[in-house]
Amino acid sequence: MNYATLAPVVECLQRDSRIDFFFTASEDPGRASAIYSEVPRPIQIVSPIAASLGRFDAYLAADFLWVTLPRGTRRVQTFHGVAGKYRDIYDSPSQSMRGWDRLYFINTHRLQHFIMSGAIDENSSAACLIGMPKLDCLVDGSLTRESVLTSLGIDPSRKTVLYAPTWSPYSSLSDMGEELVENLGAAGYVVIAKLHDRSRESRYINSGGTDWGARLEPILRKYGGVLASASDCSKYLPGADVLITDHSSVGFEYLLLDRPVIRIELPKLIAKTNIEPRYVELLAEASITTRNVKDTVAAVERSIAESHLKSNSRRAVVQEMFYKPGTATERAVSNMYDVLELDVPERAQQGLVDNFRQ
Repeated sequence: MNYATLAPVVECLQRDSRIDFFFTASEDPGRASAIYSEVPRPIQIVSPIAASLGRFDAYLAADFLWVTLPRGTRRVQTFHGVAGKYRDIYDSPSQSMRGWDRLYFINTHRLQHFIMSGAIDENSSAACLIGMPKLDCLVDGSLTRESVLTSLGIDPSRKTVLYAPTWSPYSSLSDMGEELVENLGAAGYVVIAKLHDRSRESRYINSGGTDWGARLEPILRKYGGVLASASDCSKYLPGADVLITDHSSVGFEYLLLDRPVIRIELPKLIAKTNIEPRYVELLAEASITTRNVKDTVAAVERSIAESHLKSNSRRAVVQEMFYKPGTATERAVSNMYDVLELDVPERAQQGLVDNFRQ
């Protein structure tokens, strides 16, 4: 999932023969090959120990875990979501973030919180307003509802719901996930379930000791639904007529399509994951709130019949949450050339990002 956040930037830079990429997994190195299975081949994977002994010009990450790297390596943080969970780390850090050479902020809200919490200085040269590169595909016209559904083997004439719960033992997945998917299927909807990668791994406490992919797949299959396999949720979002979440970054990202969002309200989830209150307010403003399976299924029917409802709120939230969507990759790539102290190649100046998308 973290690689999916970086992919548009990495794959643009990989076109430049002057740049060599190495990939490591500091948290789970034994699974590095699986973690980077979606990276275009050939690929160079190194262990955290090898990385700590090597010499690198830059380190690009989407989380605040990093391997120990040699002095002089420039650290670049892109963040991997906008849900506002664990705000003491991601939105109002309780420790200094001055060890990062670049912080690619997705919106001004988070940037201001970093300054207010004292994590960075007000005039920090590390702070860059970039946006979220992986979401450019949602506004550039490269993905359509029909193409997404056809690729999944789903008939585009059917009404489709994407269920994207957050990763937490207090999520709707643990509370009502199986019942919800069953009832949506029985009501005639095709369900695409996009789970957090680790919701499919029972060894993690946030998964509640359950492989939720294995639990949901038989139910999905019974009604013609699909368990999303790719890490990048953006590949699935355009295929859905409605999105159901509890409190996930995917819920905000889907708003870029200006289609209905249903939010399952779970007060314990909000409290236990220390979600920034403003993010809770924003998602509530842009969505229909439900509290149980019956109301959620009813809200899907209403959302499809009256998809224009809350459109103004959805558009307003998008403006607050995402800096200049559609052009974030271009800004990030340009800034990475600055980090690497390389001239931007002529083809990049003439539209490297457009060429990459093609």
